[in-house]
Amino acid sequence: MRPVDNPPPRHLPRGVVVLGLVSLCMDASSELVHSILPVFLVTVLGASVATVGLLEGIAEATAAITKVFSGALSDRWRRRKSLVLAGYGLAALSKPLFPLADSVTWVFTARFLDRVGKGIRGAPRDALIADLVPPGQRNAAYGLRQSLDSVGAFLGPLVAIGLLLLWQNDLRAVLWVAVVPAFLALVLLLFGVEENRPAAPVARARTLALTGLGSLGRRYWLVLGLGSVITLARFSEAFLVLRGQQLGLPMAWVPAVMLVMSLVYAASAYPAGLATRYWSRRTLLATGLLVLIGADLVLATADGVVLVLAGAALWGLHMGLTQGLLAALVADAVPPERTGTAFGLFHLATGVFLLLASAVAGMVWDRYGAPATFLTGAAFSAVAVAGLLLTRR
Repeated sequence: MRPVDNPPPRHLPRGVVVLGLVSLCMDASSELVHSILPVFLVTVLGASVATVGLLEGIAEATAAITKVFSGALSDRWRRRKSLVLAGYGLAALSKPLFPLADSVTWVFTARFLDRVGKGIRGAPRDALIADLVPPGQRNAAYGLRQSLDSVGAFLGPLVAIGLLLLWQNDLRAVLWVAVVPAFLALVLLLFGVEENRPAAPVARARTLALTGLGSLGRRYWLVLGLGSVITLARFSEAFLVLRGQQLGLPMAWVPAVMLVMSLVYAASAYPAGLATRYWSRRTLLATGLLVLIGADLVLATADGVVLVLAGAALWGLHMGLTQGLLAALVADAVPPERTGTAFGLFHLATGVFLLLASAVAGMVWDRYGAPATFLTGAAFSAVAVAGLLLTRR
């Protein structure tokens, strides 16, 4: 893989920036919920860690399956924005269900709707970004969106900490606040993004579906395989939150784990996209996986809050170095009229592997303890590094 030129970031279209701000608002809402939801499940609703892992895995797999169909539909209809709006709208409507929940089943329903919304919007949004920028700007565009998304993921836990301190650990009251930025995201998307449809014949576009997948090409399937193995090494961040609570982090400060992770993620994702001017994607991805191994080892051996936060920081750096680059690899591997389908299949594969990873992590935690969970993650990361080094392109 050769470095790809990126024009200066000031040339990125307005729509890309607004999509980044939409992601910021929705992720602020979602991460406010996610930063306290594992504790809410375990301490208030009495769920086991294995249940948390399974719930998180199923939720992400649901999003991934939905992305397959939304991506293919966005290719067929050539109307990506309407699907993105539907996805963000459903996610916003699910937010009030979390503070109303009085059982694990209710939380599962809310997470299911939220992740269906994410699934509907994910692939069309990524394909929309590919439509808005030329190939040379894709690393920067996906990196910028991911950075702004991660800023939201930083602000959500930060707000959660402040409100938990102010409202004396009232988890339900804090969950209600997540409704506000979710609906703000809808307003930004509705009025701030104009769709730039790919120049493909309409008759051809209408015949595209999930058939003819072989036309995506060998390069795409290599990218999909690599992304799947990387995801298998990275289970749900809910386990980071539970590790912090296990090692003595007060309830009001539990969201600090996600806050630190998201801060590093936000600070590294955009620079990682720009860094492809100087280093190959292979180098950056391998570096990200080595960082994930370091994060797992720190979290496995942690004996206090400081090391948990250090592990969360390394986890965020890994995300910043890998996630935007994987999206750019997918966009570059297929023709413009197939990007929605390509992203949908990619998210399906990574979602299934995230389900497996999270389910295994929860069972290992319950049976062998938290250190074994993170050591297992480190082992899978080592396999992913080996796979990357053995891939020539």
